[in-house]
Amino acid sequence: PPVMVLLPLFLAGIACPLDGSFFSAAEIPVWICAALAGLCAISALGFAVAVVHRKTNSKDNTWIMAAAQTATLLLLRLRYRFQVSGLENVPLTGGVILAANHTAYLDVLLLPVICRRPVRYLSWAEYEKRPLTRFVMRLFGTIPVSSTHAKDAIRTAGARLAAGECIAIFPEGQITRNGALGTFQGGCALIAQRSGVPVVPVYIDGLWRSFFSFSGKGAFKKWPRFKRPQLAVRFGVPLPPEEVDTLRDRIQILGAELYATRPAFRSHLGTEIVNSLVRHPGRVLVVDRSGPSRVPFRGATLLALARWCAREWQRTVPEKRIGILLPPGVGATVANIACVMCGKVPVNLNFTLGRAQLEACIATTGLKTFVTAQALRDKLNEKVSDFPWAAMERIIDIADLLKNAPKPRLALSIAAAWALPAVLLRALWRVPSRGGNTEAAILCTSGSSGQPKGVPLTHANILGNCTQFDDLDIIPSDSIMLGNLPIFHSFGITVTLWFTLTRGICTVNTPSPLEFSRNIAAIREEKVTILISTPTFFRGYLKKAAPADLVSLQLVVGGGEKTPAGFAEEWESRLSGLYREGYGATEVSPVVGVNILDKHDPNVRGGVFVGHRRGSIGRMVCGLAARFTNPMTGERASAEAGGVLWLKGVNVFPGYLNGPALNKEILTEDGWYCTRDIARMDADGFLFIEGRQARFSKIGGEMVPHETVEEAVRRALDMHFGDYDSQRIAVAARTDDTKGECLVLLTTIPIDTDKLRTALIEDGFSNLWIPRIVKRIDAIPVLATGKLDLQRLRQIAETGDDGKNCNG
Repeated sequence: PPVMVLLPLFLAGIACPLDGSFFSAAEIPVWICAALAGLCAISALGFAVAVVHRKTNSKDNTWIMAAAQTATLLLLRLRYRFQVSGLENVPLTGGVILAANHTAYLDVLLLPVICRRPVRYLSWAEYEKRPLTRFVMRLFGTIPVSSTHAKDAIRTAGARLAAGECIAIFPEGQITRNGALGTFQGGCALIAQRSGVPVVPVYIDGLWRSFFSFSGKGAFKKWPRFKRPQLAVRFGVPLPPEEVDTLRDRIQILGAELYATRPAFRSHLGTEIVNSLVRHPGRVLVVDRSGPSRVPFRGATLLALARWCAREWQRTVPEKRIGILLPPGVGATVANIACVMCGKVPVNLNFTLGRAQLEACIATTGLKTFVTAQALRDKLNEKVSDFPWAAMERIIDIADLLKNAPKPRLALSIAAAWALPAVLLRALWRVPSRGGNTEAAILCTSGSSGQPKGVPLTHANILGNCTQFDDLDIIPSDSIMLGNLPIFHSFGITVTLWFTLTRGICTVNTPSPLEFSRNIAAIREEKVTILISTPTFFRGYLKKAAPADLVSLQLVVGGGEKTPAGFAEEWESRLSGLYREGYGATEVSPVVGVNILDKHDPNVRGGVFVGHRRGSIGRMVCGLAARFTNPMTGERASAEAGGVLWLKGVNVFPGYLNGPALNKEILTEDGWYCTRDIARMDADGFLFIEGRQARFSKIGGEMVPHETVEEAVRRALDMHFGDYDSQRIAVAARTDDTKGECLVLLTTIPIDTDKLRTALIEDGFSNLWIPRIVKRIDAIPVLATGKLDLQRLRQIAETGDDGKNCNG
């Protein structure tokens, strides 16, 4: 590159007068011609040298093949920013298989131009029927594979490998339709085992959402990206043939590591929010329905209000972290935006917790300044007499702050959002540009199985998870989302706040997921298309909503807890919107996976790409790896057998605040996080969550899942989800001297225990899986997020508080 720059300048100097004076205007065309001539000469020379280099390093490469590879490399270098790692893992001699993920049509061009030896592909035999693709296949010596003559391809590949060649295979057999790693076919493993050669796992990142991928409208059906994105390829350590069954796991881990290195994740959340609001200054991004009337807020207005708060807090708040106690609405939205714009860390606190838990959260996070609203304070004082306001040194009323904002200053900021580019605004307002692995936000877990814990999420965590969720292609840019999940809930802050703001998606805010009449009215009047909540909260819609109220809904996503069997069918038969189950955790920012919509695709087997499977939480998002361990021994388990789920990816948090002992239990040094959920994965990559490890009982040496027993009890009682607006049964456990534990069924309705026992036995349940004790209680304890309060369930089961033993 230095020569390509200096030689044109040297030639331009020759074109100038010999006395060294500056050339005149008439000589400018001469200078330009000389520069172009020099550039062409150097490019041609470099091209020739590269061709000779490739030719001399390969006995089998033809001149035309070497030239084509060189030209391809030059074009790719111009279009993409390359990042190649692990190339030393590819042996320079001897037979070897390169097994890579398949993200886009462009994948086939990468490995031959990157590797330092000739690469031969296994390709789809149908390409032989098209003149152009047949010519390319013959030119590059590919091995055609067809379903009718698969054995011929395997024999040919084995012979080539025995001759010491390098063969590239896409084990998925087709390009991914959702960006994630698909199902592996058996051909790659069979060839490796028969030939006895090593297999090098390869991951290609950066081509999903490109012009050549099936994202969005499909391949070659969308506008190309005008930015120069990063294209990254990583080669893993070679696997011996006997370990080829772990190939998919190895490629998935490579993908998680590579995905996390994307330059975009080194950015700052404040920068990305400003960029998005400047891109959409006139679009309504928030509709606040927390008051008596709806109030719409456009992007420029949100930016101006957040700028005013950020300016004030930069001047008056010396601490890095700011506590926020607000329900969903424009106040919470502006407060969070303002925090990240001025380099502060928002800590959204669960104001429904008890005094002791809130004080523990405040002590853990070291908060001194709190943002709230007088209306919320009055409401909390009515419900909780000892709310810990005294522990808060500085309280800011967001309503007063916004009301007192100078109108001329707001008008100036709104005009700047319309007129100035984002890069200039960020510089003028001193918005941080680098976030990466520094704190972006802190959440305190709900404490479903213990005391709340401080969960710091980095800028890379949140930006990475927003990108992972975006890659699923289930939320179009013109969607309208109902935002009623609490901001202290991980889905509430990431999906209905940061994701929607950074993607320019409109959010309709209501103050609580429990105000069903208000939520239904908001869906009906605002034409909401996306609804995200928990099955516990969805029960209220089944009871109170008419089909006409929710006719605008296109997609309903249930998470936070396992969707009971039959619930999705009940929803879709009675109300609007396809029901899809998802899964996440606060510690992974939080989205792990979600069922997506099926896609009709004639190039896929059966003509339909299956995006969902009942009972599963869908496939995992891109850039996330999973492994499983036996819950009793801790040893590695296969995905099909399942066990305790461990995750690794850009969205995994760095560790709990002030919790070094706990962090050692759930986080490994190489970045694996223990979810403490029991799960399994089928051959197609669908993940099934069997339940929390805390919701399993070890009875007589056998692991008994509480949620499975609950579903069986519902079937036995013939319970219909639409008949109830709250949960009526739950299974807990208590200590037992003989079996270790025994199951306790907590219920708010009368149950004939003899009939229940008979029904469970007929359903195939053994005595260990049948609740020994049935307790009648007034209400099943549930947290504000809709999840079961596991700690309280255990207390009731152990002590007998709040109920009595119905079967003596």
